[in-house]
Amino acid sequence: MTKELFIKELREKLAGFPQNEIEERLSFYSEMIDDRVEDGLSEDEAIAGIGTVDEIADQITADIPLTKIVKNKVKPKRSLKGWEVALIVLGSPIWLSLALAAIAILLAVYIVLWASVIVVYAIDFSFAITAICSIPGLFFILKSGNIASAIFCLGTGITCAGLAILMFFACFCIAKGILKLTKNIALGVKRAFVGKEEPANE
Repeated sequence: MTKELFIKELREKLAGFPQNEIEERLSFYSEMIDDRVEDGLSEDEAIAGIGTVDEIADQITADIPLTKIVKNKVKPKRSLKGWEVALIVLGSPIWLSLALAAIAILLAVYIVLWASVIVVYAIDFSFAITAICSIPGLFFILKSGNIASAIFCLGTGITCAGLAILMFFACFCIAKGILKLTKNIALGVKRAFVGKEEPANE
């Protein structure tokens, strides 16, 4: 892929974002490619080394704050007429309440996702505590001479220790998955808000 084609595809992927952000990012990657070419790489090698257009577009989308995207989208392209301002003000009880409801739903989903991670870690912690507490419990039961209860306590401790170890790895995988999911949700919200626009002509 040539630098020109790379920049063109990246511009198309970023269509709808604030124009100054697009130009800043394109300039950054253009200079990066030029620097790599100056270091002796071909354009193909230089571009392959920085990642695919989709990966870079996703990273840029994640980096641009949602507030900046919203500000760009709500900024009118021309000055509003009096009747348009009146319609916006009169319609504000409807569109404002819908916007707040959407924000509340997204926030609730985010909280529930991370609450599930906390719950799984709490379960893992309880298994670990049970395994640790079974050690002094075992000695106390053995001292009282109740062998059957001591064996039960030992089995419970070993089982809980094993579950705690397994749950630790499960917790790590779940947290990693939730992190990826919330990142994808954030990217999806940004993309939905930006929408599809015709890319600006170079």
